[in-house]
Amino acid sequence: DEEEDYMSDLFIKQDVRPGLPMVRRVKEAIQKEEKQKEANEKNRQKSIKEEEKERRDLVLKSALGNENKGFALLQKMGYKSGQALGKSGEGIVEPIPLNIKTGRSGLGHEELKKRKAEEKLENYRQKLHMKKQANEQAADQFRIRFKTKQEERKMEGDLRKSQRACQQLDIQKDIGVPKETWFWIEPEEEDKKDEDDKEDECTSSDLSVSEKLHTLTAYLREEHFYCIWCGTTYEDSEDLSSNCPGDSAADHD
Repeated sequence: DEEEDYMSDLFIKQDVRPGLPMVRRVKEAIQKEEKQKEANEKNRQKSIKEEEKERRDLVLKSALGNENKGFALLQKMGYKSGQALGKSGEGIVEPIPLNIKTGRSGLGHEELKKRKAEEKLENYRQKLHMKKQANEQAADQFRIRFKTKQEERKMEGDLRKSQRACQQLDIQKDIGVPKETWFWIEPEEEDKKDEDDKEDECTSSDLSVSEKLHTLTAYLREEHFYCIWCGTTYEDSEDLSSNCPGDSAADHD
């Protein structure tokens, strides 16, 4: 072999940067692989489903010709291409589209899935509605309990006020013992040694706060001609009945 001429133009024009031969070989391998894929794709035999789909799409895209018997009958009856069906032209223009079934599920399966989805959605909505009703009912019950508790506290305050007035008026009349033990407020014990006994005394009566208040109010009106709602002591029963609106807070309101 002849020796290479290192001063020739062929040798000088060669790219001798480090790493370039490796990059060139990688690019060539990628290009070769892509060409091989294209060749395989062209030479690949299409499946039966793919061929059927291509033929079907081709037929559906092409318009009906005179060789179609149905189209020929329409033309004999005066139909023209692009015209709507019907005597007054209110019918369809395009043929009814085909709904190609490609899955392996039975007929009506899609409708069944749709119906089940609708039922699931309806059940979910009913659960939300029931939950909302339960929350509203709980809120109403809370408001009722809160209002009842407030009314009970107000009655307890009115009862204590009536007890103080009863004790004061009884003492003024030299009545040393209340008609009922709960007509007067029990004095607070300084040492408070036996709190359990005191609670038993407070709950000894079977009457409710409302019943106690009504009974004590009636006693004050009959015995002392006094109305706790007016805060007034009347001269006699006639003066009380003619000038006092009633024997309850609602009457005075």
